[in-house]
Formats: sequence, C-alpha cells, structure tokens
Amino acid sequence: MRIFFIGCVKTSEIFLKKLLDLELNVVGVITKQTSSFNADFVDLGKVCIENNIDFLYAKNINDPVSEEYILEKKPDIIFCFGWSQLLSERILKIPPKGVIGFHPADLPKNRGRHPLIWALVLGLEETCSTFFEMNEKADEGRIISKSKVCINYEDDAQSLYNKILIEGCKQIEKFVEQFKKDNICYEIQKTKEGNVWRRRSKEDGKIDWRMSGYTIYNLVRALTKPYIGAHFEYHNKEYKVWKVAELCGVGYENIEYGKVIKVISDTHFIIKAADKLIEVLQCDPISLQEGEYRDECFGDFASSG
Repeated sequence: MRIFFIGCVKTSEIFLKKLLDLELNVVGVITKQTSSFNADFVDLGKVCIENNIDFLYAKNINDPVSEEYILEKKPDIIFCFGWSQLLSERILKIPPKGVIGFHPADLPKNRGRHPLIWALVLGLEETCSTFFEMNEKADEGRIISKSKVCINYEDDAQSLYNKILIEGCKQIEKFVEQFKKDNICYEIQKTKEGNVWRRRSKEDGKIDWRMSGYTIYNLVRALTKPYIGAHFEYHNKEYKVWKVAELCGVGYENIEYGKVIKVISDTHFIIKAADKLIEVLQCDPISLQEGEYRDECFGDFASSG
C-alpha cells in the first residue's frame, strides 16, 4: 500500500514516525519549511532525510505543483495529519482508498478550530482521538476510528496533547491493517447533532480577574506550552501566565477581585479572583506590591490606599 503523507506539526511528526516504525511504504511527504501560526510547528524534512523519503515543501497544498507531485507518487491512500488547509476535490480523488484526516474531538461534536484548547477551556472531562475520511468540508467525513481520552483536572495542554498522540498511534496501527485488507468500517457523521468550535482570538486568552478561579485555571492550562500562553496586562504591557493553582477563598469573601494578596517572587504571587484565590506559579517576571488590585475601569493595577 503506497502511502502519501501531509503535515507540519508535532502530531504529524509522531504519526509519520509511527508509520515508519510499522515499516509501511511512505512514498512521499508534503510539509512546510516555516509557519507563522502553528505553535507546535515541525518541519518533517528532517524525518524524511533520515529515512530516505522524498518530500516537497509547500505553502499551498492545492497549488498545481503540489497536486502534480502527489499524482507522480501514485498513492493508494493519503494521510493528512496536521495541515490547516482543506484539500481540493481534485486531490481528494487521487488515492483510491481515500484521504484520511485527524481531529482530536468527539466528532460530530466539536468540529472546527483549536479542539484541545477549547476542551480544556470549557472544562470537559473527556475528548476523543478521531480519524475520518476527508471530504470538501472540514471534519465532516465518515469516521474510521474513534477512541475516548479522559481529561483529568491535573491535565494541561501538553499532557492532553501527549495522551492524544499515544492513543492516535494505537489507532493507526489497527486501521492501516484494515486498509491493507480493504475491510475498513465507516461511520457516517450526523453533523446536525454536533457543533463547530470557532477560531479563537487573542482576547480569548486574556485573564480577567473577575472570572471564577476555575475559569482562570482552565484558561491557563489550555494555553500553556506548546501553545502561546494566557496573559494579563499591567501598565499596558502583556504578561504570559504558564501555570496557576486554585486556592480556597474562605476568609476572603469581602476582598475585591484582582487584589494582590501575597508576593512570593516576581514570577510567583497570589491574587483574588471572583470566588477563590489564584496562585500564579509560573509567569513572565513582574514587579507587584501586596495590596495592589486590578481596577477594571482603567484596565490596570492601582493602590488599594
């Protein structure tokens, strides 16, 4: 079975290496040399060189050069794991066994953008690792493999990312054998029963100390590495926050949200949220004073005196 591979993120790298570990016939790869928007970007060229696989750098998967390159490789199947563009109808029709995509969500629920981030931001207790047959619409093709992944309170973006990769590799090992034998089972998605997550903006990552402690906790763990980080503003400067903990708010019911309760260091302090205390454990260095608070009217910290 001749496999063509498309991808340019960490997921792509891990799944490509899994195919190679299984000694499958990867006949060509399209990847990117750089990316301005993929926080987990990986150039697959290095893996290809190490394994003597022909590859092409492309910015637009649907341009004539890319299409011709795929045609030359005569793939039986295409795996497209970690590429932000939809594939053209012409490319989708090239491989007789179809084009297989990947989405870490419980399809048809939670189609769309930033599935791992949204799952953590919303405090979901589980998600899925889902492989599906790609068509002209995003994340709507027939499902070929879906496996549940538990989300624990302690999970953050990196740990959930790792869980998804481990589960995905197990699924790949199973369904490639099914494709070889032409006995793959398809499940048609009932898209009307699902939803589509929108693209997140910079404002979606901004901490507002009027939020509940749990909301702030979820926001920070969702955007921590390998992603861009949640942030707050102080004197018109942005500070990234990488790790926080919720603390009990008993005894602080009369304290306004945003007040700095304790400063341990320039990257470690405790602040009052709407209902609880938030212990900022890792963030950009910042100089704060105990007793300062966030004045929401002016968007800055001010003295409580």
